[in-house]
Amino acid sequence: MAHELVEAMVGMREKDALRIVDEMLERGDDPQTVLDLGQEAMQVVGDKFEEGSFFLPELMLSGEMLKKMAEIIKPRMAAQAEQREKLGTVVLGTVRGDIHDIGKDIVGFVLDINGFEVIDLGINVPEEAFVEAVREHKPQVLALSGFLSLAFDSMKSTIEQVRGAGLGEGLSVIIGGGQMDETVRQFTVADAYGEDAMAAVAYAKKTVGVN
Repeated sequence: MAHELVEAMVGMREKDALRIVDEMLERGDDPQTVLDLGQEAMQVVGDKFEEGSFFLPELMLSGEMLKKMAEIIKPRMAAQAEQREKLGTVVLGTVRGDIHDIGKDIVGFVLDINGFEVIDLGINVPEEAFVEAVREHKPQVLALSGFLSLAFDSMKSTIEQVRGAGLGEGLSVIIGGGQMDETVRQFTVADAYGEDAMAAVAYAKKTVGVN
């Protein structure tokens, strides 16, 4: 059924995809696993967009499907979360030039239910807005999101400006999104990259000293 969900999303069959999500949750599959499959499908769509076999309408439709999936899954994930004191603060946003918010929203939600205060700046966020947010909120983690390769330069310049403003001490920077990997992390000089939402949570917990 996992393969069927990815196939339905990549095939732009929204009704089938949402039906499969309902069926997986009803049979007791872990909500995070179902969400991960949605992100896997988005990665396939993103790759097809980059290579020119998919276009903006497919990218937008798949994003809407993932958003609807998240709305189904979120209440179940929230029900699993315990009320607890905030572990720390994360400033989050999609960098300048990139308007993708699905992955960012999922990361923000998962960070929130795992005990972090999340300051979400939205999409297409200019460097100076990140600088001001870090100055104001004094987070332990700055999380930069981007789905396509055009985000690389914006991530790099954002990190440069934040550190250049003298705000780098005690701040860890993580990047994430469709095309991010260790090579991109080195290019942007981020401290880490997260392959998925749970990797971002694990890194944030490590940063604040929580196992």
